[in-house]
Amino acid sequence: MKAMSRSSAPSQRQLRVGELIRRALSEVLARGDVHDPELNAVSITVGEVRTSPDLKVATVFVLPLGGRGAEEALSALRRNRGELRRLVARKLTLKFAPELRFALDETFDRMDETRHLLSQENVRRDLAAPETDED
Repeated sequence: MKAMSRSSAPSQRQLRVGELIRRALSEVLARGDVHDPELNAVSITVGEVRTSPDLKVATVFVLPLGGRGAEEALSALRRNRGELRRLVARKLTLKFAPELRFALDETFDRMDETRHLLSQENVRRDLAAPETDED
């Protein structure tokens, strides 16, 4: 029997299935296959999908284009999670259709914060300072 890995890094299978779900869900949302006018009224970017080790739960990180109306978009996605799960399952050949959980993708906000920090004068000065050898 295989020993349980305590590593928190996702397996290749988790990464592959997450990407398949991301593509399928992006296509479903772009085509407007869900019968909810509120959900179809906003363009949603699916940034990443992380799956549980047993592939039964998928956390979908989303962001509405322009970043406005994030809570309304999350509410609409959560309200339609059953229909979205069925539509995604039709596009994939998995033993089980994973439960979809939606969360706000904050990657772009963190990138902006990092960019802002790196543009500060004192940080640029420290980055440009020559390194000294202390041997």
